[in-house]
Amino acid sequence: MKKIKYLFLLILILLTACGKDKINVKTKDTLIVAQGADARTLDSQKAIDTPSVRVYQQLYNLLVKKDENMEIVPDLAESWEIVDLKTTIFHLRKGVKFHNGEILTAEDVKFTLDRMQEQPTVSFLIGEIEKVEVIDENTVKVITKRGFGPLLKHLSHPGAAILNKKAVLEAGDAYGQHPIGTGPYKFVDWQSGDRITLKAFEDYYEGKAKIENIVIRSIPEGTNRTIALETGEVDIVYDVEPVDIDKIKENKKLNFLMEASLGNSYLGINTTKAPFNDVRVRQAMAYAINVKDIIEVAYKNTAVPANSPIGPKIPGYNKDAKMYEFNREKAKNLLAEAGYPNGFKTSIWVNDNIIRKDIATILQDQFKAIGIEASIETLEWGAYIDRTARGEHDMFILGWVTVTGDGDYGLYPLFHTSAHGRPGNRAFYSNPKVDELLDIARTSIDQNEREEAYKEVQKIVQEEVPVITMVYTNQNVGMQKYVTNFKLHPTGFFDLYNIEFAEIK
Repeated sequence: MKKIKYLFLLILILLTACGKDKINVKTKDTLIVAQGADARTLDSQKAIDTPSVRVYQQLYNLLVKKDENMEIVPDLAESWEIVDLKTTIFHLRKGVKFHNGEILTAEDVKFTLDRMQEQPTVSFLIGEIEKVEVIDENTVKVITKRGFGPLLKHLSHPGAAILNKKAVLEAGDAYGQHPIGTGPYKFVDWQSGDRITLKAFEDYYEGKAKIENIVIRSIPEGTNRTIALETGEVDIVYDVEPVDIDKIKENKKLNFLMEASLGNSYLGINTTKAPFNDVRVRQAMAYAINVKDIIEVAYKNTAVPANSPIGPKIPGYNKDAKMYEFNREKAKNLLAEAGYPNGFKTSIWVNDNIIRKDIATILQDQFKAIGIEASIETLEWGAYIDRTARGEHDMFILGWVTVTGDGDYGLYPLFHTSAHGRPGNRAFYSNPKVDELLDIARTSIDQNEREEAYKEVQKIVQEEVPVITMVYTNQNVGMQKYVTNFKLHPTGFFDLYNIEFAEIK
């Protein structure tokens, strides 16, 4: 059935595409990118989900950013100095312009960081900052409450993008639909659920981008994204679904890039609801899962089994954290011990993502084998994020990318009590020992001490399984061969500034 649907859609689009002129890269001035969901907002402090970040990253700059090796490098701050355990001074580039013509000043940086403290989505990134002081127009001092090991890494997170004070105050609640940044592209138009249009910023501090316009389209159905790429309707597709990878690899007009990411895919469990508040039930579900089936069917062998919420590329990864090997009998025994010898009824939530839907179907079958009847509910992306943040779910499937490259971001938002809900702890998990260890790691500047704390956290959460981390994922992108200078980034957030169109020889 899937094959028939694919062929029908391909024929339909090919017919509509017939008669189109061959792409003239010398006159083409618009890059069209397709992703699986629309942005939720372009206010960087109100959404840090991947679809939103991949759009607004083109609009903003940070104080510091991460290069392709995840090393911290200058961005709007041309230099900085660590004065003492709690004090860092940043020196801003002079003359940087916002899209509204305003000049970047230290007051904008202070406003940005102060506003972050009030936003539940991003406050966890800088909660250790006590105050921000303006020294002069181009110098700002950041003072933390105590030592804060991941400060620079957290300031390199897209959620810490520097905002223009005047623009935010003038727009008020509508700012997310009228963003103003210093980035290489400025906002033009947003047709909700369809596309966002950006235009190259003439006064970008690194020089105007080569491509005049970017259109980022929302195409939820993965097969439709692939067809749009094959027929030339789009230039770049993010997150090619495993079933379509070979089609793109075999197409001589297309390029395909894939590499290991810093992300995972996990089953989140609402630990505040019965029967999931019993650790034996959560462990039973972990033992009931045969990850091999998920890797083969959902990921077409493009993922690997996980034993921790953070992967081997993250300092502090614990290779000895518990790996749940498939053991159906053990799962049944644990359920019986917990008082559920005949299982129970529940639900698994997913958004409109084919991989997550496939995983949910596999889990549904595997849980049924131990007596757990799980229905599958599909929610629109915005509702999915909002309702899981409110704790309305039993279980859900989501991913987490440690975009800072630091264990704090991979563990603190998912497991610290203070991060319940929107910041990331959608399992509503709480363990005083885990909180203590995460606080130690967050406030220490001794990297060895931090890594040891993270290893202990992984050991505990793998035993208590508030989330079942199933696999470590790859990231991939398909594109037309005439698209050049595109590079993957370990974070999964891609910079489109350097892209050019080149003739295919």
